[in-house]
Amino acid sequence: MADLSVDFLGIRSPNPFWLASAPPTDKEYNVNRAFEAGWGGVVWKTLGSAGPAVVNVNGPRYGAIHGPDRRLLGLNNIELITDRDLDTNLEEMARVKRNWPDRALIASLMVPCDEESWQAILSRVDRTVCDGMELNFGCPHGMSERGMGSAVGQVPEYIEMVARWCKQHSDLPVIVKLTPNITDIRYPARAARKGGADAVSLINTISSIVSIDLDHFAPTPTIDGKGSHGGYCGPAVKPIALNMVAEIARDRETYGVPISGIGGITNWRDAAEFISLGCGTVQVCTAAMTYGFKVVQEMATGLSEWMDGKGYATIEDFRGKATRNVTDWQYLNLSYVTKARIDQDLCIKCGRCYIACEDTSHQAITSMLDGRRHFEVIDEECVGCNLCVNVCPVEDCITMERIEGFDPRTGAPIPAEYTNWTAHPNNPMRKEAMQFAPEPMVLENEPAE
Repeated sequence: MADLSVDFLGIRSPNPFWLASAPPTDKEYNVNRAFEAGWGGVVWKTLGSAGPAVVNVNGPRYGAIHGPDRRLLGLNNIELITDRDLDTNLEEMARVKRNWPDRALIASLMVPCDEESWQAILSRVDRTVCDGMELNFGCPHGMSERGMGSAVGQVPEYIEMVARWCKQHSDLPVIVKLTPNITDIRYPARAARKGGADAVSLINTISSIVSIDLDHFAPTPTIDGKGSHGGYCGPAVKPIALNMVAEIARDRETYGVPISGIGGITNWRDAAEFISLGCGTVQVCTAAMTYGFKVVQEMATGLSEWMDGKGYATIEDFRGKATRNVTDWQYLNLSYVTKARIDQDLCIKCGRCYIACEDTSHQAITSMLDGRRHFEVIDEECVGCNLCVNVCPVEDCITMERIEGFDPRTGAPIPAEYTNWTAHPNNPMRKEAMQFAPEPMVLENEPAE
């Protein structure tokens, strides 16, 4: 049986599944239940400065996007950081760590952007004997209007400055939680590293309005006829999160920075994808809020069984394996030519592939043969886009097959050697002196030069 234990910044946990800082980690009762269910770690709901408590709305805090089967695809929230007293939170954190010494316990922090405020809370957090801190520079609503959260995370200079304060005033590992509400995620990640941060976590929620109530003409969730943008999370944000994780994992300036992956992780496969891009742990929120804390058991079992089937004994055996296969478009192999193939035994004659190709793509699928419904690919028109594969309701009914030698669509021979856009004759910036430009590649266990 695979060993799921991880060592992230010297913080050990029995598995890579941590609960993200959010309502599920707001109090001792919840965290105890989470650990009993099998979670490897918890990032406590974000703590603020001592003093008057944060005030949350007393009405709906969530908006949702559902699929046709009412499955939750995305969740928007307008809840702020913890509205519980700082002393109470710290006391509960200390008890939890004493009772669960083998689990990771991380303090999420958000205070005003001045050194005195950070120094004050760090001295108190240190006494809880928690394993590390996560600086919440990602929250896009409410707190950002007060100069915290994503208002800090969108300014690399602020990230570097606060990370440096935290390293100066505490011995705990520092994880910087990054906002996705930025043009290029690499810049805040670079700033975190420059400031001495030990790791980054991403992504936090995406600034969003999920829907408009057409009876009241207000965003949802609606508070007394008004609504506000909130933070979007859940399965729908996973592609955005994977891309941002990959950008940091393969960037020459941030290569090797430990990453805790967040964003739409709902099952073991999602977790494995984040880990394959280099993440040392994965953080989960929406899945727990949707299915309860015991969802971690399915995640852990599924990941373990997959690892056994692949021959991976530990998480480290496959962590980062996908990173080297993420590239820029300009380096994709233009000599790789595919055509769609429809399995007539599996085809249910629904015509979805035909109408998608006929109306919105390349008119490369027939609809009739000898007066009967028959769907077949016309190689002379097929560009290999695979739209038909994605709209077909039958798994593996349509597959993509690589062809070699001659492309019936272009009427030209297919080059046997690898070629890419950097040397293509249609590229005005092509590298004349080279057959093709070498792709910058990060080796799995070796930093880029």
